[in-house]
Amino acid sequence: MADVARLAGVSHQTVSRVLHDNPNVRGETRERVLAAIRQLNYRPNSMARALVTGRSKTIGVVSSDTTFYGPASTLFGIERAAYDAGYAVSVSSLRSVSSRNVVLDAIQQLLDQGVDGVAVIAPLRSGVDALRHVSPDVPVVALEAGQNATVPVATVDQRAGAAAATRHLLSLGHKTVWHLAGPADWQEAEERILGWKTALEAAGAPVPPVLRGDWTARSGYELGEALLDNDNLTAVFVGNDQMALGLLRRLREAGREVPRDISLVGFDDIPEAAYFTPPLTTVRQDFSELGRRCLKLLLSKVEGEEHPGRVVVAPELVVRESTGAARC
Repeated sequence: MADVARLAGVSHQTVSRVLHDNPNVRGETRERVLAAIRQLNYRPNSMARALVTGRSKTIGVVSSDTTFYGPASTLFGIERAAYDAGYAVSVSSLRSVSSRNVVLDAIQQLLDQGVDGVAVIAPLRSGVDALRHVSPDVPVVALEAGQNATVPVATVDQRAGAAAATRHLLSLGHKTVWHLAGPADWQEAEERILGWKTALEAAGAPVPPVLRGDWTARSGYELGEALLDNDNLTAVFVGNDQMALGLLRRLREAGREVPRDISLVGFDDIPEAAYFTPPLTTVRQDFSELGRRCLKLLLSKVEGEEHPGRVVVAPELVVRESTGAARC
């Protein structure tokens, strides 16, 4: 920094202000400092800065199941929000969260690396249970951790999204809506079931039995067999878009047209959803906003500031061509 200051003809305090994007620096001076930084290929020493400030400007993220769209997009949303805020991200990607100690060890390893705080993507119940054993003083927040987490949570309102999907189908004249759900150990799957069931009960519609998949297109295809046994089936809300893709294929093979015979709604709005045949009506999750809310919540906890225990991002129903009026 002293070399940059000498070349630019300013004080090292001015260089520091430019590096921290302080507005109280004249434009000409800022450009001179930036030119010196480029000429000397200067990079701030993060370790030295951490010693001075007590902050590493790095957050940790514990993640698992990033082969699925939701967790992978959640991780990307956090990384993008951190980058925009000038933070680096250190990721601990777990093969599974089958035990409490696996999650707790991952959190501790990240803290040992000097991260300022840790965000835990916790879609499974086992991950949420592990967080019960995290001290309130440790800067940890969770994402998609359901209603009973003991740490601050950032989440998309899964119940509201599922309810909106169900109400949309009921508004088209369907007498009831069947549901293909995700695995029982996933918090999001359970929240979507509750939203679907609540919407049906509020409308006085029958509540069919829940069919369970594993989020994959294959499971949606295979569960289609059980649905095809029901002659009165006209509408299905599917727990994610991949399972909806598998179901679409099985219905087509059986000669059932979507939406003429059966209307279909998915969840997530994956990039390919608009290119399904027909384009899929689905519930969009704003993972960019989720990442921003998560980062803000985590940094508030790091600084010891007042913060909400839970921040919620609203989902959006995206209506395309896979839903239509119920047949008479």
